[in-house]
Amino acid sequence: MAEFWKSLPSWVRNIVVPVIVLILAWNIVGFVFGVVGALLSLAFKLLVVVGIAAAVVILVKKAARG
Repeated sequence: MAEFWKSLPSWVRNIVVPVIVLILAWNIVGFVFGVVGALLSLAFKLLVVVGIAAAVVILVKKAARG
């Protein structure tokens, strides 16, 4: 692998490879933020549904008593 690396032209080693690494890193960071955002969105939606369900249960109990 070291021989292959040394056989590359200097402009490839100094420009092309870092650009490819930056693009891959950007995509990985975007993927991680996307997954975290999706999980947080799902958790928020679940909390909203649980809150609405709790409000409905409380209102039904009050209506049944009154």
